Amino acid sequence: MFGPLVRKFVIIMISILLSIMLGCTVPQENPLGYDFSSPDATYVLPDTLREVSGLAWIGGSSFACIQDENGILFIYDVNLKKLTNQYTFHIDGDYEGIARTGNSVYVLRSDGVLFQVSNFAFADFRLNTWDTGIPAEDNEGLCYDRKNNRLLIGCKSKIGKGPEFKDKRVIYGFDLNTKKLTSEPVYEFDINALKRFALQNRISLPEKDKKKGEDEQLLKLRISAIGIHPLTGRLFLLSATDYMMFVFDSNGKIEQMERLDHRMFNKAEGISFFDNGDILITNEAQSKVPTLLRFNYEVR
Repeated sequence: MFGPLVRKFVIIMISILLSIMLGCTVPQENPLGYDFSSPDATYVLPDTLREVSGLAWIGGSSFACIQDENGILFIYDVNLKKLTNQYTFHIDGDYEGIARTGNSVYVLRSDGVLFQVSNFAFADFRLNTWDTGIPAEDNEGLCYDRKNNRLLIGCKSKIGKGPEFKDKRVIYGFDLNTKKLTSEPVYEFDINALKRFALQNRISLPEKDKKKGEDEQLLKLRISAIGIHPLTGRLFLLSATDYMMFVFDSNGKIEQMERLDHRMFNKAEGISFFDNGDILITNEAQSKVPTLLRFNYEVR
């Protein structure tokens, strides 16, 4: 009765022992589908994008980029590895996020003002502006939520004063039908809950030496970029300050956290996806050069 099961068990054990003896390792599942330790392509961006702060896929191999000092829209082609167009859409300012919907791109200024550049691919583009009234003073994350026809705006700073806001970070929605901000955040993240998730899953967090000589785990969760995966619907969130990537399900439940190499991701400020799931991440130059990193998506 148990003969076949016993034989199957013996075969499995022999396979494992042979793998160990031959120095082989059993492949580990990658729940995200990306290996953030090894980009599949690295692009050095032109110096005019030293302060690159956001990008959005606009079709083919082209992306629209912004940098956080000038109201200029840049078009970059990853196949040609060069800028193919650029034009001014507004005066200088602190521009931090960009998202595309149809023939329009939306640009987020850090104070929460949104700029809609319609017919962005043509010289006769039109510009509309909305003051969202978002309560945070510093906002950097912007992406298009196709399922709900809204933009998501990630607040880098707290949305209020007082201890109740200290460990809370939020993302608001901007309805593209009504052109109004949601009255309440679409997503709320509790830093202490994320710390517990990291501890339970043995994920290392940044550490700071306390005066008493003990190590303290730090997590600031200062949102620098957000994006929705086109195939899974997961929400990807970057915190450049923490050198970390966070992945949540569509309801905002944490699924994965990953430390990023601070040398490779010296200041990660932008996320965008190809339709096939490949992800692009931009890094500001600081003392180095601005980069665009591509990580291919591998379905697991």
